[in-house]
Amino acid sequence: MLNIVLVEPEIPQNCGNIARTCAATGCRLHLIRPLGFDISEKAVRRAGLDYWNLVEVFDYENLADFFSKNQVEQMWCLSTKAPRSYTEANYSDECYLFFGKETKGLPEDFLEAHRQCCVKIPMREAARSLNLSNAVAITVFEALRQLDFPGLKDHGKMKI
Repeated sequence: MLNIVLVEPEIPQNCGNIARTCAATGCRLHLIRPLGFDISEKAVRRAGLDYWNLVEVFDYENLADFFSKNQVEQMWCLSTKAPRSYTEANYSDECYLFFGKETKGLPEDFLEAHRQCCVKIPMREAARSLNLSNAVAITVFEALRQLDFPGLKDHGKMKI
């Protein structure tokens, strides 16, 4: 099972879309505070995010809190500044995929500390970045492809 880590996400609709991706793929969702929105049960219901009950969601005060509670054996940090493509990474089951906030990405000191784990989604130079929920989906499905889509292949069969 993959782990999606959102560091200080700001836009609730992106987080809702990412939660839906997690629900569809079985990924765990880790949220690092501060958040730009409320994730209380009432707020989630009001936003119509009916996928939250299908997602294992973990909430942390900061990155130090996250690392104190998780044993991370493999991680990949997504950044437009990274030197290599996300397709060059070799994803393992239980790996952690880190994504930064919409306006700034992952903190520079965090990227520098994990330089060997930084990958990017290639795009035209004129584009600043992709939408966060799109970047998560692209990366998750590449990791799942490499892992041969564990637990996902037997759904959606067409009737002949």
